Amino acid sequence: MRRQLSLLLLSLLAFAPFAYPQAPAAAPAKPAPAPSTDVLIFANGDRLTGKLDSVTGGNVVFNSDMAGTVTISIDKIKELKSGAEFALLRKGDLPGKTHVPEGSVEVAEGKLTITPSPNEPPAVVPAADVNYLIDRASFDKQMSHHAGFLTGWSGKITGGANIERSTTTGTTFYAGLNLVRAIPTVPWMLPRNRTIVNVNEAYGKLSTPVIPPTVPATPASVVITNIFHADAERDEYFNPRLYALVDTSFDHNYGQGLQLQQVYGGGIGYTAIKSPKQELDLKADIHYMKQSYISTTVDGVVTTTPSNNIIGTTLFEGYTRNLPRKMLFTESLNYLPAWNDSKAYSANFNAALILPVFKRLAATIAVADNYLNDPAQYYKKNSFQFIAGVTYVLP
Repeated sequence: MRRQLSLLLLSLLAFAPFAYPQAPAAAPAKPAPAPSTDVLIFANGDRLTGKLDSVTGGNVVFNSDMAGTVTISIDKIKELKSGAEFALLRKGDLPGKTHVPEGSVEVAEGKLTITPSPNEPPAVVPAADVNYLIDRASFDKQMSHHAGFLTGWSGKITGGANIERSTTTGTTFYAGLNLVRAIPTVPWMLPRNRTIVNVNEAYGKLSTPVIPPTVPATPASVVITNIFHADAERDEYFNPRLYALVDTSFDHNYGQGLQLQQVYGGGIGYTAIKSPKQELDLKADIHYMKQSYISTTVDGVVTTTPSNNIIGTTLFEGYTRNLPRKMLFTESLNYLPAWNDSKAYSANFNAALILPVFKRLAATIAVADNYLNDPAQYYKKNSFQFIAGVTYVLP
C-alpha cells in the first residue's frame, strides 16, 4: 500500500507543470527609437546630416553632426527634409491673428513645403515668402506663456576707477547699469511692451594740501565731483513701431550746482528704423520737472538759487548700430524745452562704443555731455564726461 501511494505522489509531481502552467516569459524590451537625422543636400551635391533648427529671413540654421551650427541661404539648398514638427510664419503673418501652418518640413527647388497632417493639404511657400520657421514646441510655448517679471531682461554693467595716492590724494569711481526688458522675447512675435532702466554714477574726491605748510596748519583743499543719473521708461505698443510711454528721471550734478532734478511725464514713441544691424527711436513727451539747487556760501553769506517748477517737453533721439566683430555703438540725444519758463531748458548727449574682449567682458569708451541753461548761481552751464571702463554684457 505504501508503495502504491509513493507511485501516485510521483505521478502527481510529474504532471504538476501541466496542471499549473507557468506565466509566459516577458518579451524583450524594444530599444528606444533613435532620434531621426535630417539630411541637407546642397545645390552642388554636398551633404550634411544633423537637425534642422530654424529658418529666419530666407536663411536656414542647421545643426550639423560634423560642422556644428551653420547658416545657409535657402536658394543654395537642393533638398532638405525634416520629420520634426515646425510652425511656418510667412511674411506678413501675425501670430495669434493669422493661421500658422504646423507640421513636417521639406525644402526643395526654392520652395518650402510644410505638411500639417495626412488629412490636410500641405502648404507650399516660395522661399522668398518665408519669414520664420520655428520648432513647434518653442512656438507653442511662446504663444501660451505669460512672461514673469524676471523674464527677458538684458543689458550691461559698466565700472571704472582711478586712484591716486601721493602729495595729492584722489579717488574717482564710475558705475553704470543699463537694462532693457522687451516682451515677448522672440523677434517673430508682435512686441507688446518694453521696460528700460538706466542708472549711472560718477564720483570723485581730490584732496590737495597747502604747500608750503602753514602754522597753524591750513586745511587741505578738497574738490568733489558727483554726477548721478537714473531713469526708467515703460512702453506699450500699438503696432510694431508705434508705442505710448511713461517716463521718469532723476539727476544730481555737483558741477552744475544741481541738487536734484525730477522729471515725470508721458508721451509717444516711434521706431523709425529697425533691422538686425541698426535701430532708431524717436520720442516726445509732456512732463513736469522740478529743479532744486545746492546752496553756496560766499564770505559767510549763504546763497540759495530758487527751485524751478517746469512744464515742458522731452524730444528724444536714440540710435543703436551693430558693427563688425560684434562691436556696438549707441548714441542718444535729449532736448528739454520749457513751456512756462523759456530760459529753463536743458539737453543731454551720450555716445558709447563697446568693444568685445573675452566672452561677455568688453571695453567701453563713452562721452556724456549735460547742458543746463539755468544752473545754480556761480556754476557753469555745461558738464562733460569722458568715460573708459570695463563692461559685463548680461545675457
